[in-house]
Amino acid sequence: MAMVEELREVFFPPKGSPHGPVAPLLLLLTFVTGLVDAFSYLALGHVFVANMTGNVLFLAFGLAGAHGLSVGASLVALVAFVIGAVAGGRIHTMMKGHRARLLELSSFVQAGLLAVGFVLALGRHNVLNGGLRYAVVVVLAVAMGVQNAASRKLAVPDFTTTVLTLTLTGIGADSPLAGGGGSKTTRRMLSVATLFLGAFAGALLVLKVAIYWPLLLAVLVAASVGVASRVLGRADPSWR
Repeated sequence: MAMVEELREVFFPPKGSPHGPVAPLLLLLTFVTGLVDAFSYLALGHVFVANMTGNVLFLAFGLAGAHGLSVGASLVALVAFVIGAVAGGRIHTMMKGHRARLLELSSFVQAGLLAVGFVLALGRHNVLNGGLRYAVVVVLAVAMGVQNAASRKLAVPDFTTTVLTLTLTGIGADSPLAGGGGSKTTRRMLSVATLFLGAFAGALLVLKVAIYWPLLLAVLVAASVGVASRVLGRADPSWR
Protein backbone atom coordinates (compact mmCIF):
# COMPACT_ATOMS: atom_id res chain seq x y z
CA MET A 1 0.00 0.00 0.00
CA ALA A 2 2.82 2.39 0.82
CA MET A 3 4.27 1.88 -2.65
CA VAL A 4 0.91 2.60 -4.27
CA GLU A 5 0.51 5.75 -2.21
CA GLU A 6 3.96 7.00 -3.18
CA LEU A 7 3.27 6.35 -6.86
CA ARG A 8 -0.08 8.12 -6.63
CA GLU A 9 1.51 11.17 -5.00
CA VAL A 10 4.12 11.36 -7.75
CA PHE A 11 1.92 10.87 -10.80
CA PHE A 12 -1.41 12.16 -9.48
CA PRO A 13 -0.54 14.91 -7.00
CA PRO A 14 -3.53 16.29 -5.09
CA LYS A 15 -4.71 19.78 -5.94
CA GLY A 16 -2.81 22.28 -3.86
CA SER A 17 0.29 20.07 -3.65
CA PRO A 18 3.40 22.28 -3.21
CA HIS A 19 5.16 20.60 -6.14
CA GLY A 20 2.10 19.81 -8.24
CA PRO A 21 3.06 18.05 -11.50
CA VAL A 22 6.75 18.96 -11.27
CA ALA A 23 7.89 15.48 -10.16
CA PRO A 24 6.57 13.54 -13.20
CA LEU A 25 7.85 16.29 -15.51
CA LEU A 26 11.29 15.99 -13.95
CA LEU A 27 11.11 12.24 -14.47
CA LEU A 28 10.65 12.92 -18.18
CA LEU A 29 13.76 15.11 -18.10
CA THR A 30 15.60 12.31 -16.29
CA PHE A 31 14.70 10.10 -19.25
CA VAL A 32 16.18 12.79 -21.51
CA THR A 33 19.40 12.64 -19.49
CA GLY A 34 19.71 8.92 -20.17
CA LEU A 35 19.05 9.40 -23.88
CA VAL A 36 21.55 12.20 -24.30
CA ASP A 37 24.35 10.65 -22.27
CA ALA A 38 23.92 7.36 -24.13
CA PHE A 39 24.39 9.29 -27.37
CA SER A 40 27.35 11.30 -26.08
CA TYR A 41 29.23 8.32 -24.65
CA LEU A 42 28.66 6.03 -27.62
CA ALA A 43 28.69 8.51 -30.50
CA LEU A 44 31.02 11.25 -29.27
CA GLY A 45 33.84 9.05 -28.02
CA HIS A 46 33.55 8.38 -24.28
CA VAL A 47 32.43 11.76 -22.98
CA PHE A 48 29.34 12.70 -20.99
CA VAL A 49 27.33 15.87 -21.53
CA ALA A 50 25.07 15.53 -18.48
CA ASN A 51 26.94 13.56 -15.80
CA MET A 52 29.83 15.84 -15.00
CA THR A 53 31.21 13.57 -12.28
CA GLY A 54 32.14 11.15 -15.04
CA ASN A 55 33.86 13.89 -17.03
CA VAL A 56 35.94 14.97 -14.06
CA LEU A 57 37.13 11.38 -13.74
CA PHE A 58 37.68 11.03 -17.50
CA LEU A 59 39.71 14.25 -17.44
CA ALA A 60 41.89 12.90 -14.63
CA PHE A 61 42.32 9.53 -16.34
CA GLY A 62 43.16 11.20 -19.65
CA LEU A 63 45.76 13.46 -18.06
CA ALA A 64 47.28 10.37 -16.46
CA GLY A 65 47.71 8.85 -19.92
CA ALA A 66 44.72 6.47 -20.18
CA HIS A 67 43.90 5.48 -23.75
CA GLY A 68 40.54 6.02 -25.42
CA LEU A 69 39.71 9.19 -23.50
CA SER A 70 39.84 12.77 -24.70
CA VAL A 71 41.08 15.42 -22.29
CA GLY A 72 39.86 18.11 -24.67
CA ALA A 73 36.33 16.72 -25.01
CA SER A 74 35.93 16.24 -21.25
CA LEU A 75 37.18 19.75 -20.54
CA VAL A 76 34.96 21.31 -23.21
CA ALA A 77 31.94 19.45 -21.83
CA LEU A 78 32.66 20.69 -18.31
CA VAL A 79 33.00 24.31 -19.40
CA ALA A 80 29.92 24.19 -21.64
CA PHE A 81 27.85 22.58 -18.88
CA VAL A 82 28.74 25.38 -16.47
CA ILE A 83 27.78 27.95 -19.12
CA GLY A 84 24.44 26.18 -19.46
CA ALA A 85 23.97 26.18 -15.70
CA VAL A 86 24.61 29.93 -15.63
CA ALA A 87 22.01 30.38 -18.36
CA GLY A 88 19.56 28.23 -16.41
CA GLY A 89 20.17 30.35 -13.33
CA ARG A 90 19.52 33.49 -15.34
CA ILE A 91 16.23 32.05 -16.58
CA HIS A 92 15.21 31.46 -12.96
CA THR A 93 16.06 35.05 -12.11
CA MET A 94 14.08 36.33 -15.10
CA MET A 95 11.05 34.28 -14.09
CA LYS A 96 11.18 35.76 -10.55
CA GLY A 97 10.39 32.49 -8.83
CA HIS A 98 7.54 31.48 -11.16
CA ARG A 99 8.18 27.73 -11.23
CA ALA A 100 5.88 26.89 -14.14
CA ARG A 101 7.47 29.52 -16.37
CA LEU A 102 10.95 28.44 -15.28
CA LEU A 103 10.28 24.83 -16.27
CA GLU A 104 8.52 25.90 -19.46
CA LEU A 105 11.21 28.27 -20.73
CA SER A 106 14.17 26.14 -19.65
CA SER A 107 12.65 23.08 -21.34
CA PHE A 108 12.06 24.97 -24.58
CA VAL A 109 15.62 26.34 -24.51
CA GLN A 110 16.92 22.84 -23.85
CA ALA A 111 14.81 21.39 -26.67
CA GLY A 112 16.15 24.05 -29.06
CA LEU A 113 19.76 23.25 -28.19
CA LEU A 114 19.14 19.51 -28.46
CA ALA A 115 17.59 20.15 -31.88
CA VAL A 116 20.79 21.89 -32.97
CA GLY A 117 22.76 18.85 -31.83
CA PHE A 118 20.38 16.58 -33.74
CA VAL A 119 20.80 18.60 -36.94
CA LEU A 120 24.60 18.53 -36.59
CA ALA A 121 24.57 14.74 -36.12
CA LEU A 122 21.90 14.04 -38.74
CA GLY A 123 23.02 11.66 -41.45
CA ARG A 124 26.13 10.52 -39.58
CA HIS A 125 26.52 6.81 -38.99
CA ASN A 126 29.78 6.56 -37.08
CA VAL A 127 31.40 8.17 -34.04
CA LEU A 128 31.71 11.92 -34.62
CA ASN A 129 35.22 13.34 -34.84
CA GLY A 130 37.02 16.64 -35.18
CA GLY A 131 35.32 19.99 -35.00
CA LEU A 132 31.85 18.52 -35.46
CA ARG A 133 32.32 16.37 -32.37
CA TYR A 134 33.25 19.40 -30.27
CA ALA A 135 30.36 21.45 -31.64
CA VAL A 136 27.88 18.75 -30.66
CA VAL A 137 29.49 18.37 -27.23
CA VAL A 138 29.11 22.10 -26.63
CA VAL A 139 25.43 22.43 -27.57
CA LEU A 140 24.42 19.28 -25.70
CA ALA A 141 26.38 20.13 -22.55
CA VAL A 142 24.91 23.64 -22.50
CA ALA A 143 21.43 22.11 -22.88
CA MET A 144 21.99 19.75 -19.97
CA GLY A 145 23.43 22.54 -17.85
CA VAL A 146 20.20 24.49 -18.38
CA GLN A 147 18.17 21.42 -17.40
CA ASN A 148 20.17 20.79 -14.23
CA ALA A 149 20.01 24.42 -13.13
CA ALA A 150 16.23 24.39 -13.55
CA SER A 151 15.82 21.14 -11.60
CA ARG A 152 18.01 22.55 -8.83
CA LYS A 153 15.89 25.69 -8.57
CA LEU A 154 12.67 23.64 -8.60
CA ALA A 155 14.09 21.66 -5.66
CA VAL A 156 11.80 18.62 -5.68
CA PRO A 157 13.32 16.06 -3.27
CA ASP A 158 14.80 12.96 -4.95
CA PHE A 159 14.21 14.27 -8.49
CA THR A 160 17.49 15.85 -9.59
CA THR A 161 17.28 14.50 -13.21
CA THR A 162 21.00 13.62 -13.30
CA VAL A 163 22.90 12.83 -10.09
CA LEU A 164 21.71 9.57 -8.55
CA THR A 165 24.53 8.84 -6.10
CA LEU A 166 22.70 10.52 -3.22
CA THR A 167 19.45 8.93 -4.36
CA LEU A 168 20.98 5.46 -4.14
CA THR A 169 22.56 6.39 -0.80
CA GLY A 170 19.13 7.36 0.50
CA ILE A 171 17.63 4.05 -0.63
CA GLY A 172 20.25 2.14 1.34
CA ALA A 173 20.68 4.42 4.35
CA ASP A 174 16.92 4.77 4.97
CA SER A 175 16.10 1.11 4.32
CA PRO A 176 14.82 -1.27 7.04
CA LEU A 177 18.16 -3.11 6.81
CA ALA A 178 19.85 0.08 8.04
CA GLY A 179 17.27 0.58 10.78
CA GLY A 180 15.22 3.10 8.81
CA GLY A 181 11.61 3.11 7.79
CA GLY A 182 12.22 2.72 4.06
CA SER A 183 10.43 5.98 3.35
CA LYS A 184 10.59 7.46 -0.15
CA THR A 185 12.13 4.26 -1.54
CA THR A 186 9.60 4.03 -4.36
CA ARG A 187 10.02 7.61 -5.58
CA ARG A 188 13.79 7.24 -5.39
CA MET A 189 13.68 4.02 -7.37
CA LEU A 190 11.59 5.81 -10.00
CA SER A 191 14.48 8.21 -10.64
CA VAL A 192 16.99 5.36 -10.93
CA ALA A 193 14.72 3.30 -13.19
CA THR A 194 13.90 6.28 -15.43
CA LEU A 195 17.56 7.15 -16.00
CA PHE A 196 18.27 3.49 -16.73
CA LEU A 197 15.43 3.28 -19.23
CA GLY A 198 16.54 6.47 -20.96
CA ALA A 199 20.11 5.22 -21.25
CA PHE A 200 18.94 1.79 -22.41
CA ALA A 201 16.65 3.27 -25.06
CA GLY A 202 19.37 5.67 -26.18
CA ALA A 203 21.95 2.91 -26.47
CA LEU A 204 19.58 0.72 -28.48
CA LEU A 205 18.85 3.57 -30.87
CA VAL A 206 22.54 4.38 -31.35
CA LEU A 207 23.59 0.77 -31.82
CA LYS A 208 20.61 -0.63 -33.73
CA VAL A 209 19.04 2.30 -35.64
CA ALA A 210 21.12 5.47 -36.13
CA ILE A 211 23.29 7.50 -33.80
CA TYR A 212 21.16 10.65 -34.03
CA TRP A 213 17.80 9.08 -33.09
CA PRO A 214 18.28 9.51 -29.30
CA LEU A 215 18.62 13.25 -29.85
CA LEU A 216 15.40 13.43 -31.85
CA LEU A 217 13.52 11.61 -29.09
CA ALA A 218 15.15 13.87 -26.47
CA VAL A 219 13.99 16.96 -28.38
CA LEU A 220 10.41 15.69 -28.45
CA VAL A 221 10.37 14.83 -24.74
CA ALA A 222 11.94 18.12 -23.63
CA ALA A 223 9.54 20.12 -25.80
CA SER A 224 6.63 18.13 -24.37
CA VAL A 225 7.73 19.09 -20.85
CA GLY A 226 7.70 22.75 -21.92
CA VAL A 227 4.18 22.47 -23.33
CA ALA A 228 2.93 20.55 -20.30
CA SER A 229 4.41 23.16 -17.94
CA ARG A 230 2.54 25.93 -19.73
CA VAL A 231 -0.78 24.07 -19.72
CA LEU A 232 -0.56 22.69 -16.18
CA GLY A 233 0.66 26.02 -14.79
CA ARG A 234 -2.62 27.56 -15.93
CA ALA A 235 -4.78 24.68 -14.73
CA ASP A 236 -3.40 24.52 -11.17
CA PRO A 237 -1.62 27.72 -10.11
CA SER A 238 -0.85 26.52 -6.57
CA TRP A 239 2.50 24.91 -7.49
CA ARG A 240 3.74 27.75 -9.67
